[in-house]
Amino acid sequence: MSEKFEDLLERYAKVAGSEVIAQLKELGARLKGSRVVHVNSTAYGGGVAEILHCMIPLMQALGLEASWEVIQGTPEFFEVTKAFHHALQGHRVDLSEKDLALYEEINRREAERLEEKLRDADFVIIHDPQPAYLIKYFPNRKGYWIWRCHIDLSRPFYPVWRFLEKVIVRYDASIFSMPEFSQPLPHPQYIIPPSIDPLSEKNRDLTAEEIFKVYQQFGLDPSKPLVVQISRFDPFKDPLGVIKAAEMARKYVSFQLVLAGGGAADDPEGERVYQQVLKAAEGKEDIYVFKLPPTAHQTINALQRAADVVLQKSLREGFGLTVTEAMWKGKPVIGGATGGIRLQVVNHHTGFLVNTPEGAALRIRYLLFYEEKRREMGHKAREFVRQNFLITRHVRDYLSLMLSICMGAPDRLELETVSACAWPSGKQAGPPL
Repeated sequence: MSEKFEDLLERYAKVAGSEVIAQLKELGARLKGSRVVHVNSTAYGGGVAEILHCMIPLMQALGLEASWEVIQGTPEFFEVTKAFHHALQGHRVDLSEKDLALYEEINRREAERLEEKLRDADFVIIHDPQPAYLIKYFPNRKGYWIWRCHIDLSRPFYPVWRFLEKVIVRYDASIFSMPEFSQPLPHPQYIIPPSIDPLSEKNRDLTAEEIFKVYQQFGLDPSKPLVVQISRFDPFKDPLGVIKAAEMARKYVSFQLVLAGGGAADDPEGERVYQQVLKAAEGKEDIYVFKLPPTAHQTINALQRAADVVLQKSLREGFGLTVTEAMWKGKPVIGGATGGIRLQVVNHHTGFLVNTPEGAALRIRYLLFYEEKRREMGHKAREFVRQNFLITRHVRDYLSLMLSICMGAPDRLELETVSACAWPSGKQAGPPL
């Protein structure tokens, strides 16, 4: 093992524990030299890209020949796949035969471009619907192909799901973030929640000076409480509902609200939502809307650390890595009671789950008023992430999955990490939710 990789594993050991790294090394030794290729639709923006940026080096450090490919599409293609995303989360969408033909054609073209890299791989992991049809063009593939769905697929718009299902059934296995997100499929399904990288620029420890700079950068008042929501400008993140909640809470307590985020290369809707949020915030005191570039990791880190309370008031959510990020920084999170947020925000322990702007406003008031409770929740939140949602656990689950497939998996397997999460109350949980 090279000195660079040994140093990387040692750095993770300081955060996750030496026993965790020893277990990873043992699993990696059994898969040493395996060619693993991840494929998604964007190199920046969104949780999938962030996970892959840290997962690939860690897999390489453990002896796997891991790599990452990004499919290339036209703006029209990403308009279609954004519609897929909405449809899989339950919204009715209108897609023409021309739209579906374009989707298939881009996947066929990308299959040709990536043919040499994917054909002989031992494991190919396809992320989400954008590149899902690649498998159609590899009838003589050598290794195992796995579809990793990061979307809440519990109540899809069925015409779109049936179109995708025609190829999803060809995969050797699929991965979902929660049991509720899955659909009946004729292959093994694995439940693996996402994770964060504690060593990344977005999650590393910052000095007090680095945190204070964010106040100067955005003209914020360090003497006034700060409430923050960091997310893509997406209607499912409900930024308009956040503004409504802030306006209601501000009748009782003074604070600043920051809505900050950016877009992703495969999300053409972001600019439209951003303009709507700007309009809604216009003329309102102490509400700040910041559009950040994809590289603003330290800025996001500083905003989350400067915050007294972090919001993620999503209406639908696959998982919500911004929740994990904020909890890792010792912040209580007020999150929408939906999707993977419910795996992270243990109500009244690591934060609060809400369904409405009124509920969010009530919890903002409570947390800003009771400082001791806010600190207690933040402490529990960080420890909960350390035990359950770091990249070391995530990679362990992937390696276990690969070994399971090689040895012949049962019809369905819920990995130990998920079925035995250590909840902040000190009790062991059963299967999540």
